[in-house]
Amino acid sequence: MIAPLACKKESRAAGEVGRNWMPAQQPKYMGVAASDVQSAIKTRLAAAPPAPVTADEWKHVKSLYTRFNQTLLWLDDNGVHQPRVSALLNAIANADSDAMRLDAYPLTDLAQTLGAINSKHPTAEQLANADVLLSSAYVAYGENMLTGQMDPSQFNQNWHISRREERIDSALTLTLRADDFNAGLARMRPHDPMYDSLRIEYGKYRQLVSRGGWQPIPAGNGGVLKRGAGDSPARISALRARLAAEGYLSDTTTPAAPPPASSANTKATATKTAVRPVYDHSLAAAVAQFQARHGIVVDSMLGGETVESMNVPAEYRLAQIAANLERYRWLPRDLGTRYILVNVPQFYLHAFDSGQKVLDMKVIVGQEYQDKATPVFSDSMEFVVFRPYWNVTPAIAAKEIFPKEAANPGYLAANNMQVYNDHGRQAVRQLPGPKNSLGLVKFMFPNDFNIYLHDTPNDELFKKDIRAFSHGCIRLEKPAELAQWALGWPADRVQQAMESGGNNKQVNLPRKIPVYIVYFTAFVQNGQLVFGNDLYERDNTLVSALAKVTAPNDTVRQAQEALRALAKG
Repeated sequence: MIAPLACKKESRAAGEVGRNWMPAQQPKYMGVAASDVQSAIKTRLAAAPPAPVTADEWKHVKSLYTRFNQTLLWLDDNGVHQPRVSALLNAIANADSDAMRLDAYPLTDLAQTLGAINSKHPTAEQLANADVLLSSAYVAYGENMLTGQMDPSQFNQNWHISRREERIDSALTLTLRADDFNAGLARMRPHDPMYDSLRIEYGKYRQLVSRGGWQPIPAGNGGVLKRGAGDSPARISALRARLAAEGYLSDTTTPAAPPPASSANTKATATKTAVRPVYDHSLAAAVAQFQARHGIVVDSMLGGETVESMNVPAEYRLAQIAANLERYRWLPRDLGTRYILVNVPQFYLHAFDSGQKVLDMKVIVGQEYQDKATPVFSDSMEFVVFRPYWNVTPAIAAKEIFPKEAANPGYLAANNMQVYNDHGRQAVRQLPGPKNSLGLVKFMFPNDFNIYLHDTPNDELFKKDIRAFSHGCIRLEKPAELAQWALGWPADRVQQAMESGGNNKQVNLPRKIPVYIVYFTAFVQNGQLVFGNDLYERDNTLVSALAKVTAPNDTVRQAQEALRALAKG
């Protein structure tokens, strides 16, 4: 959370954050009168922004200088040789480790401009230009870390969580005033251990891509390869190498050929060497692990979907991780002390308390067709309803319920449904009870999408690997446990309310709980990187936009090295 500017310290779990730094106030800077420098800064800010700084970032740069009376923010008599400049240069030069596009920063101009004032007596204009370039890079880096580099609305993400852009100016000012500026820059990253884990995996895949990634699996005979079946030596060898590339299999060698046989055993030898390499237990087990970590139904068989997933290039997977790091940056920095996060492609709900994960459960999400895709949004859970009615939406009633009753009279009665008058229109609801589609409890966080969390009588669906069956609402594997945590009730009280505590009983939460419905297709689960099922096909456009992150050009690499050299002094 961004504190008011007047606050000099911010309380954190690790202690207090000092906010005491202020720009140097002196009559001259490197021999140039302060008044001349101030005038040059005003002139530079009145001109166009340095490329590729955006108009929005330039607005924040101007705001930053206004808050500090148009004075130098980075330079004093020591020029670029000071810790705060070094910290910023290193952060920007290393931003690609967060899958940030370095071509979004004025790297080349920054390196050249700082190099110039480092080697001779600068003019007021050179000092102003260098300082404004540093501020422009700082603002671009900070805004990118705090709200992301991309606008989700431009990439078909169905993203409805505010990125809190209105807080950028305060965040930039507070970070700049931090006594420990290095730590302040680090705090701009998402404070989520899942982001940190994904960032580590991004580093691993960068190395994997730099080594050449992996080669595709050759096409087979069109059938599914089952354990114990034989296949061509080339295909089995390629499969072993492909599985080994991501660490699913350590042994990339094919079984050794039999030793030369005597002439008496020529016929037996010919029979042995004619045997095709086998899709054995170790390969099948490794394929099962691959399937589990790539959103594929786990059956241990090498079928078309599995081969297609294996043949996705390593460069695409790297850019996919980058895309999901970007999605994390679209989230607010402060998610709350207690909050719920549902990751749709993971089919999982996670509950957090004081920074610790306290509850995990499987969920069933909206189907990927017929307008049933679950959107990305956030709101606050306010109350729980035990033994609820299911008030069928008009669209579902018209498309599904009434046609079923027409085709099979008695369908409504058989499913405990009744037609009633709802403010002059004919509506349908399902009565409370164990057969109710919402189960015995629902969790309400009122939102524009009419989505909520609820129990379900169809527990067998949680056994499936791919769980997208609902109308957009989210079914819970462990609703009673979530009710205990949300309400602070003991298990027996929750059970009594679910089984016999009265129908449609609303219980308000002691305090609201933020709920985030998110869409991360690459995540770390149980210490393992998982590429989830891209149910709603939201990856391709974002992955394509971030592909250049994986292969920076020579100009960017040279600028990186120049900045690192300047940072070392």
